[in-house]
Amino acid sequence: MLPEPYRLHRRADFSRTVRRGRRSGRRDLVVHALVHRPAPSADDESVRVGGPRFGLIVSKAVGSSVVRHRVARRLRHVCAEIRDEVPAAVDIVIRALPGAAVADSAELRRQLRGGLRKLDIRATPTEPCAEAGEPL
Repeated sequence: MLPEPYRLHRRADFSRTVRRGRRSGRRDLVVHALVHRPAPSADDESVRVGGPRFGLIVSKAVGSSVVRHRVARRLRHVCAEIRDEVPAAVDIVIRALPGAAVADSAELRRQLRGGLRKLDIRATPTEPCAEAGEPL
């Protein structure tokens, strides 16, 4: 499970990340990432606590309530696995596309890491990924 300090909750945080951040589209996911500046500005009202923060968007297009919750649980688990590989000053919003309903956790993990790699979101070099053989 993803601990509380690593979650996005407020609508303003989601909107800021999607509108001001960069985006990387994958087959089953769209990854939005916003890197925060060291000194908060007057219009940046988000409060940084702990490490990176993750938010999920799983719409009705993905499937029924049961399917959406299954996808959200898988994505939260994947986020918990990679949170140490992501810099602390980053907010990430993951939008699940309809294909995420049939994708397994390993595929979602691979797509999320690929999206973050494309956006050049990395912490310090880490050990190789088990499935890809390369760092984040």
